Amino acid sequence: MRVVIAEDHALLRDGLTRLLQAFDFDVVAAVDNGPALLPALLTHRPQVAVLDVRLPPTFTDEGLQAAIAARTQIPGLPVLVLSQHVEPMYARELLSTSHGGVGYLLKDRVSNVAAFVDAIRRVADGGTAMDPEVISQLLARREPLAALTAREREVLREMAEGRSNAAIAAKLGITEKAVSKHIGNILMKLDIPPSDDDNRRVLAVLAYLNA
Repeated sequence: MRVVIAEDHALLRDGLTRLLQAFDFDVVAAVDNGPALLPALLTHRPQVAVLDVRLPPTFTDEGLQAAIAARTQIPGLPVLVLSQHVEPMYARELLSTSHGGVGYLLKDRVSNVAAFVDAIRRVADGGTAMDPEVISQLLARREPLAALTAREREVLREMAEGRSNAAIAAKLGITEKAVSKHIGNILMKLDIPPSDDDNRRVLAVLAYLNA
């Protein structure tokens, strides 16, 4: 699986490269600044990009801006943001496209290598991998949809983290049948029609964040 990495800290960039190579990823480019990221994404067209938000030269939001620009030219490009910061405006813009996997993890909260690698693969496969703290910060700036019950919001939060129905059931202490029912209610309340597209879960999360 081809990967492009964007990280300005040399030790972390080298560590990520070696880690992913150990798990049979093909790191086709590892850049350390914003201007180099977009050309790397467009040239190599990776199966997933792992990038920081704040990159040289301004250390503001170069990473997210490059990812958004790349997704306009490579629709569905899977992007996993790995950062110390949550940038709500650009994060919502990155998440607003309905095609292609997306993820947003906080560096300080990644404590399990296997889970991190699984998150990269899940995003590459078109899924989501969202840190609960990122979701909380995004939701804190939005009014939650009044139509959703407290339990439905819990289920939606777990969906955003990329958990399966079985995993959600185990986490919340309910049955898989109950989870399926809650998800059905969520999709209905958010007016997301039936579809064979696996991104219905992503659309549900985005509808919630952008409501």
